Amino acid sequence: MTRDMIRTSKLAASIQPSATIAAGAKARQLKAAGVKVFDFSLGEPDFDTPKHICEAAEKAALGGQTHYTPTAGTAEVKAAVVRWYKRVYGYEFGPENVIVSNGAKHSLHNALAATVGPGDEVVILAPYWVSYSDLVSMTGATPVLVNTTAASGFKASPAQVAAALTPRTRMLMLNSPSNPTGSVYTRAEIEAVVDALPPEVAILSDEIYEQLTYGTASPTCVATLKPGLRERTITVSGASKSYAMTGWRMGWCVAPAAVVKAMDTIQSQETSCPSSVSQAALIAALDGPQACVAEMRAEFAARRELTLKLLNGIPGLVVPNPEGAFYAFFDVSHFFGKSFGGKPVTDSLSFCAALLEQAHVNLVPGSAFGAEGFARMSFATGRPTIEAGLGKLREWLATAV
Repeated sequence: MTRDMIRTSKLAASIQPSATIAAGAKARQLKAAGVKVFDFSLGEPDFDTPKHICEAAEKAALGGQTHYTPTAGTAEVKAAVVRWYKRVYGYEFGPENVIVSNGAKHSLHNALAATVGPGDEVVILAPYWVSYSDLVSMTGATPVLVNTTAASGFKASPAQVAAALTPRTRMLMLNSPSNPTGSVYTRAEIEAVVDALPPEVAILSDEIYEQLTYGTASPTCVATLKPGLRERTITVSGASKSYAMTGWRMGWCVAPAAVVKAMDTIQSQETSCPSSVSQAALIAALDGPQACVAEMRAEFAARRELTLKLLNGIPGLVVPNPEGAFYAFFDVSHFFGKSFGGKPVTDSLSFCAALLEQAHVNLVPGSAFGAEGFARMSFATGRPTIEAGLGKLREWLATAV
């Protein structure tokens, strides 16, 4: 006997699963089977959430803060976001310009859903985080990719951005420090890109890695670049990367009040509100001692140096220098056309699949980020794991025929 199946939607069929989450799932399957896997796929700090943040959450839960909150977040958590931007960037705005969501990805989704739709175009600078293009497509808008190269530091020029514009362009998505490349635009470089945009084009600035820069690189809060820009900029950030709070799902947007109101309406139908206990934790993260951030950043910097040293010592790899975030994004195209253990490698997907299957080292293919020929490695894990995993990578690459 057969049964009628529930038909799935065209939307579900048109969207690809997150490549980074899929890569992590494959690694977990091997681990469950007893295989030692060196997993560099997920952008998740291996640190536990700092103690004072956890204690604030515990206090809130035991104190009865376990009920629905206002859709956009409590007055207290929005005030903490306001204070943080004033303290860090001198950027002043009111609580009506803030909405807290269930992670920065949720913030990005709601920001796009509130501002673009069918017939609109959104310019995305590639390589780009795997979810950007699908989040745009889910609104009915069209993603327009601007491809950059390692030679340019994975940064788009104003001329490239201008060439991608059409009368249907509504928004530019900017991510600095960047996932997957680790590139960091200087203030002057962002200004030049922004100046290439007509005034009716908005900017969606994903600044989630803003507290993770190295050397002389520093982050730029795009909305603070010059007068009038805040009226056309949506700033997205969150607690996941800087405060090791991935599982707490705390992201936020700072935007014009009308945009926040529209996002509030959308969020009210999606999730009702962000987690009440997580909001208490976020207040502690933003208002509390920041030494934990500096300590984690220093360790990420040491891991970055180790990663670059080891990767640059492997023949055939070309490794650009990441200035921010916690990723190495390196060229593996030298190995295309070769075979490993009898399996031919023709692109970044087959490269990463063979590497995981044979050497049990997990990377994410560059094709997932709009950059064929590359692979992404997260160094948000301990130095012994980095040393052992990259040793396995070196050994495996040496078997190429």
